[in-house]
Amino acid sequence: MATNTKRVFYVDRLSHPVFAELLGARSDIRLDKLENATSEKGIEAVLAGAHAYQIGSARDEIPPHLRGTAALLAAAPNMLVLSSSGAGYDTIDLDACTAAGVLAVNQAGGNREAAAEHVLCMMLLLSKRIIEVDRHMRREAGINRNAYVGNTIHGKTLGIIGLGKTGSRLAELCGGAFAMPVLACDPQLTEYQIAARGAEKVGLDQLLHRADFVSVNCPRTSETLGMIGAREFELMKPTAWFINTSRGGIHDEVALEAALANKTIAGAGLDVWAVEPPPPDHPLLRFENVVASPHTAGVTEESREQNARMAAAQLIGIFDGCRPPRLLNPEVWPAYAERFFRIFRFHPG
Repeated sequence: MATNTKRVFYVDRLSHPVFAELLGARSDIRLDKLENATSEKGIEAVLAGAHAYQIGSARDEIPPHLRGTAALLAAAPNMLVLSSSGAGYDTIDLDACTAAGVLAVNQAGGNREAAAEHVLCMMLLLSKRIIEVDRHMRREAGINRNAYVGNTIHGKTLGIIGLGKTGSRLAELCGGAFAMPVLACDPQLTEYQIAARGAEKVGLDQLLHRADFVSVNCPRTSETLGMIGAREFELMKPTAWFINTSRGGIHDEVALEAALANKTIAGAGLDVWAVEPPPPDHPLLRFENVVASPHTAGVTEESREQNARMAAAQLIGIFDGCRPPRLLNPEVWPAYAERFFRIFRFHPG
């Protein structure tokens, strides 16, 4: 084993084999694999020597004892970085990382094209009622096409909650191809920054009141958890559609069910769920005007390879002493730098 070997581990599977190929090209990096069913002793042995954890970003695919919590970090005294495989990071406790002097990073932007395309696809499926018509044609002969009159999306108003990598790409696609006015609610961005991304900065209530399509594209945090509930659905137009491809839990599923049953809104496109995947008898799946997918918005062959390349390059840069480009807890840097020096005997930049 090389001197100052940097040890990385992951659980169950990698998003793409290129991650292992890129790390494997470095003689000073060792990659370990844990299974969900790995014994407690096996987990302890890997954690004891680990410097980095490449962790899955889908909450329900990582068992609780292998999520990025304070308990896991306490068992990993040399841990320097928790790296989410995607843009989402709700498998990582940011506060616990900061308290332990550990970096938390993600791969924001790696799946922006895939996720933005998925939202646009759902917008078209809902407005053109394609899924409803397809289901009807498959279950019975004869169809009255006048019973399924849809809507064009050209010129409709799009409201985006969270104008980050995916949200800004969605604004670009819809504003350009369909001449859609774009509203954006994002407290992290100024009016000028939002305008530069092709949108008008508004508050959440105003966005919900004005938009024909509401798309959630923000991370799941303590601030956004349960952000869209009964009150928020009541603010929407009865002709508006709600789409969430971000994270389950940001919208209240019971409140959404009531909004659909009462025709408070026109329909919904849902890629994320409180429990993933949702059971076939989930109440929201009984609605004809709901388009559903199992958290696959950002999952394409291209996006998985891109995320894996970004993750590998970022970890290699971290081990070489570089400040990572997608650092989620920048306030940790001084404490992290001290720990990095104690472990590898050189200062990170």
